[in-house]
Amino acid sequence: MKGSIIIVSFFVAGIICGQTGVLPLWLADSSVTMVALCMLLLCVGAGIGSNPDIRREFSTLHPRIVLLPLATIIGSWAGAMAACIIVGRGLTDCLAVGSGFAYYSLSSIFITEYRGAELGTIALIANVIREMTTLLAAPLIARWLGPLAPISAGGATSMDTTLPILSRTCGQQYTVVAVFHGFIVDFSVPFLVTMWCMI
Repeated sequence: MKGSIIIVSFFVAGIICGQTGVLPLWLADSSVTMVALCMLLLCVGAGIGSNPDIRREFSTLHPRIVLLPLATIIGSWAGAMAACIIVGRGLTDCLAVGSGFAYYSLSSIFITEYRGAELGTIALIANVIREMTTLLAAPLIARWLGPLAPISAGGATSMDTTLPILSRTCGQQYTVVAVFHGFIVDFSVPFLVTMWCMI
């Protein structure tokens, strides 16, 4: 949760700096944002690739577990469609936000780039709330819905920030499942968010 608070603090600081004109104008240029996004993707890829046990861990998974990321994606989209009816925003806007899967830093940058700062801010807040909800409610979710439910709720964060609580709540045997799930969902975020933003 500390990491989420730091990210949101930097976001708020950026808004304040943008409103007061403290930072130079070239920082607001979209090409600078794109370079920062590419560096973020490079760091994510390096983090995944530097795990020496990742191949061995993935090879031990049961074939049916590959359906868990798909269930997460479909369930998130169903929730986004329900939110579309409740909040009265466009369907593709809600599906783009829902396709962030708690990966707030990456999804909010893409959405801001394609659909503007307002929807990017909504994406940031919605995905931070999803991560914090998983961190706080994982034991209850696991008790009521089973050990795979908190992993799905964590979305892309199931391989990093929410992994410790998922491992403790669901059991050590589900750690590899959480890492696999997070890896697949994490990888899908840029493609799915961009797809919904471009429709």
